[in-house]
Amino acid sequence: MTKYVRLQRQRSILMSRLKEAPDLKHFNFTLSKNAATKLLKLLLKYRPERRTEKRDRLKAAASGSARNTGKPHIIKYGLNHITTLIEQKQAKLVIIVNDVDPVELVVWLPNLCRKM
Repeated sequence: MTKYVRLQRQRSILMSRLKEAPDLKHFNFTLSKNAATKLLKLLLKYRPERRTEKRDRLKAAASGSARNTGKPHIIKYGLNHITTLIEQKQAKLVIIVNDVDPVELVVWLPNLCRKM
């Protein structure tokens, strides 16, 4: 048995035997497949634009042919960036993945969202 597999098994046994704090417990629940599919479709609408798309948008804005020259709404990501957005009360929806390792990186995010 490889070392990595042994560590995975030991970790799963340890996690099942330990009593978890409520802050950690809700990271064990995931979305259903249907809800995850809907979420991914929503996220695809707001994905960051590619370089070619940005170049075309800026060229159209420079030539004056485009009516809507504003920046498109895109997904913001990254722990520091999201924390700043939450503190500035600009975050509308915060999605936290459940497989972050170590979980201490994101365990405080739900409380910060509730506070703000």
